[in-house]
Amino acid sequence: MTIDWGALAVVAVVSLAVGVLVVALVSLALVGLSAREPDPSGDVADGTPPDDGWQSRLSSAAGTATAAICLLGAAAIVLYGLFLIVN
Repeated sequence: MTIDWGALAVVAVVSLAVGVLVVALVSLALVGLSAREPDPSGDVADGTPPDDGWQSRLSSAAGTATAAICLLGAAAIVLYGLFLIVN
């Protein structure tokens, strides 16, 4: 019995790349969904608004569309992987 080390390396590299891609797509979807979060309206005691250093530049609709596209892409990758396993 011999092991095709080249094929094993290809499978390992592709698996790692696809795993990172799926995690990145889901992360970007969460960033897109965070654009729907309302701006904080609480003021500090001296009257200056709180500054967390980050504000979303996406509108609510653009954030939702970005999240939907990213989640559809991640779902398509996972479903294709399941298709390859079953067939």
